[in-house]
Amino acid sequence: MMTGSGGVMASSTRYLRDPAAFAAAVVLAAALFMIVGALFFEHVLGYQPCELCFLQRKPWYALIPLGFALTVVAAGSNRTLLKAGLALALILLLVSAGLGAWHAGIEWKWWKGPASCTASGVDFTLALPDLSKRVVLCDEAPLRILGLSLAGWNAVVSIVVALVVLRGLVSSRGAEAS
Repeated sequence: MMTGSGGVMASSTRYLRDPAAFAAAVVLAAALFMIVGALFFEHVLGYQPCELCFLQRKPWYALIPLGFALTVVAAGSNRTLLKAGLALALILLLVSAGLGAWHAGIEWKWWKGPASCTASGVDFTLALPDLSKRVVLCDEAPLRILGLSLAGWNAVVSIVVALVVLRGLVSSRGAEAS
């Protein structure tokens, strides 16, 4: 393994020393973790997602290629492109946090959810439901881990990663000023 200025060790430690590069790597790792986790809960453990669960995955799906691109850009010297990508990641993470908090609030019955996927909104008089599929309601949390539903955990993880990205953006600004 090379350790010179252009070697493998130098480029891998950049992600630990540079908060913007670290944020890029965290975005990619978190996005992969969240999507693999969601698919694991669905396909291996058998928890069927509701309409809002699928909606919450969309920002994470977008963050996978963005996170990959950010890690590549972070290895180079284009700070402007890195900052723009981190800003986009921050927006997607805040959307994800909002969707997770909204869904968790629906599960706790703090507010009403969409009529299309809540117990009070399902109207079977208009059409018969597809009886071959289980009806998954958005206002019922099938699983809670440490008191939070998966939607609640989505909000927490989204906020934590957003804070890492924000730190990367702020430190990136300071690095350019010096």
